[in-house]
Amino acid sequence: LPSSLIQHAQDWLEVMPEAEISAPADALIEALTDRELDVLRHLAAGKSNRQIADELVVSVGTVKTHARHIYEKLSVNNRTHAVARARELGLLG
Repeated sequence: LPSSLIQHAQDWLEVMPEAEISAPADALIEALTDRELDVLRHLAAGKSNRQIADELVVSVGTVKTHARHIYEKLSVNNRTHAVARARELGLLG
């Protein structure tokens, strides 16, 4: 790499707050729980609330509550955006 490019990168790293250059998942205000990650994986697989509830042996209401918490934590309004955001953050592998 040209030395000017390396110097520019070093200068940039010195002035950037550490939080802004950390891993993308650190952007979450509150981390998803293990159960929320389970629900998120099922959402990403395109499963309905009923299917998720049956597989996780919980009520549909519980799935909806987990989904609402996921949406809040990812700052989205629906499952499609939640899955897209989770992929951006590397939460779905």
